[in-house]
Amino acid sequence: MVWLVLGGPAAVVVASLGTAVVAYRNMDEVLVETPAARHAPVQPTSTTPALQARNHAATAAPR
Repeated sequence: MVWLVLGGPAAVVVASLGTAVVAYRNMDEVLVETPAARHAPVQPTSTTPALQARNHAATAAPR
């Protein structure tokens, strides 16, 4: 019974350290915003309010 009480938390600690190692080794590169991307034209649909876009998607097109 003692091995269960001590082994459970020990397994969690080992798993968390393993997860930290995997996360550290596979970090994504930080994206740097270029001046050209900053001044790119914005698509009008990308700035549509969420409620309006949802209602538009849920409404049938007029025939």
